[in-house]
Amino acid sequence: MIKGDDDMNLKTLAMAGALGIAACAAQAEVKVGMITTLSGGGAGLGIDVRDGFMLAIEQSGRSDIEVIIEDDQRKPDIAVQLADKMIQSDKVDVMTGIIWSNLAMAVVPGAVAQGKFYLSPNAGPSALAGKGCNKNYFNVAWQNDNLHEAAGAYATDETFLNAFIMAPNYPAGQDALTGFKRYFDGNIAGEVYTQLGQTDYAAEIAQIRDSVADHVFFFLPGGMGISFLKQYADSGVDKPLIGPAFSFDQGILQAVGDAALGVKNTSQWNKDIDNPANAAFVASFQEKYGRLPSLYASQGFDTANLLISAVETADVNDPDAFRAALEAANFDSTRGDFAFGNNHHPIQNIYVREVIKEGDVYTNKIVGTALTNHADAYAPECKM
Repeated sequence: MIKGDDDMNLKTLAMAGALGIAACAAQAEVKVGMITTLSGGGAGLGIDVRDGFMLAIEQSGRSDIEVIIEDDQRKPDIAVQLADKMIQSDKVDVMTGIIWSNLAMAVVPGAVAQGKFYLSPNAGPSALAGKGCNKNYFNVAWQNDNLHEAAGAYATDETFLNAFIMAPNYPAGQDALTGFKRYFDGNIAGEVYTQLGQTDYAAEIAQIRDSVADHVFFFLPGGMGISFLKQYADSGVDKPLIGPAFSFDQGILQAVGDAALGVKNTSQWNKDIDNPANAAFVASFQEKYGRLPSLYASQGFDTANLLISAVETADVNDPDAFRAALEAANFDSTRGDFAFGNNHHPIQNIYVREVIKEGDVYTNKIVGTALTNHADAYAPECKM
């Protein structure tokens, strides 16, 4: 049963299905606190994570997983308040949902310090991957640098020599440019940090125009990417664009339109990854929600299925056993084979995608693999 508003913009208390009650009776009920962005800028990302997560819970038929969903409004102080409430009043066992790295840094260290498990469906700041890793923190998406490292590797393979690079000035933006530079062998013709939430990029585009760059790498998720891509297309600057999937995601592409066609971007997921779990996910998501899934939706779906796999084999009240079940990652991922590194971040392929149009829908297709079985650069610093 589901209580609350249909769009879950404020709070939803969800119990998944009515099946399997007898089989699950011996297991303790698992209470999940999801803090994500459901309003304002970036709401589409949180909505997709939520919808992918809840689809997996529904499909599992489990009645012993309760999910409390709250909107952080992309504000760190509100995220902290919600986390305190979930931990102290709601008594959640597991937390998830945060999209933005600055919010993750505000919430995750305190949550795991209080013995809660945190499963990240998106944000993967470097501070939580290396020395700041924690046995109760699992990232099911990627470490922030990864997709940008793949973009740097792709730019190198394409023999680009001079890059203009740009990202918002917050932890994920800093990780983005660090990751790109780690794998790009050429020169940096310009490096700019924009404001988080910025919508006017006239000054930055003028800098790009005047630079010696032969291509532009940018990381601008959500509405920031929509604004930049439209303004760049209108500017007449013809330097090729490369970016991570966050700037060329399913929701963004419909708003950008033809301006994104042909642009190469990097992702650990796409709807055409050829495995049964992914095919079933894409079909079922589209049937339920009436839209193609994004990588955020796939990450929410995988996060829920990781949780379900642990619930099936361990009691959340036995932290060591539950942690071991999470580490085993015994679930069918939309990405195919899935494994955690020593710092509880994925080891995975990262692909090159091209923006195309299928009928009236803008989407991506995989055109190559940038990095294979790729682990993050911070894992050696993790001493768990």
